[in-house]
Amino acid sequence: MKNLLGILFATLSILTSLNLYAQELNPGDGIRISFLDIEDVITGDYYIQPNGLINFPQIGVINTKNKDFKEIKLIIESRYDSLYKDPYISVNALFRINILGEVTNPGFYYVSDSEKFTAILAFAGGTREDADLGNIKLIRNFEEYQIDVETIIQEGSTASDFGLQSGDQVFVPRTWWADNSGWVTIAISATALLVTIWAVVSN
Repeated sequence: MKNLLGILFATLSILTSLNLYAQELNPGDGIRISFLDIEDVITGDYYIQPNGLINFPQIGVINTKNKDFKEIKLIIESRYDSLYKDPYISVNALFRINILGEVTNPGFYYVSDSEKFTAILAFAGGTREDADLGNIKLIRNFEEYQIDVETIIQEGSTASDFGLQSGDQVFVPRTWWADNSGWVTIAISATALLVTIWAVVSN
């Protein structure tokens, strides 16, 4: 019973740590604004400065310090709503993350909170042939979390849904065979040689 409770507690802790701060933005992160019915040049990506300020057309500067993305989004929508009558506006967070491992172009990328996981990997050019898709890990504050990629893809989860946040690292490892194929080949060859020698000697 104690072991079961321990497992449940550990699972809840992981889920909480992956989702609790998923909507926090840091300097260097951005916000994507899209207008569907406004001709003014407002649609675009805007980035938070080192001092925490972010500047938008028409509505000016917003201080993002001590505010989560939900609060920032409400301020943006409220200010534009005061300028335009019932605007059709989409506001999305842009997280700066690092995609590492068996991808074509590893490096830093800006990922929208509405992005699907397959699209996130596509930013880095997609996975390589030797990628182990079943063991992709999310690294946050030097701690590793296993990502259930199959479920995430099947459910069509977005970056926000599975708890991606600013500064995260997505690591795509190599398959066991890719890392050990050389040793396996040597072992098979050695075994075949021993079998051949035994056959010769026994005759």
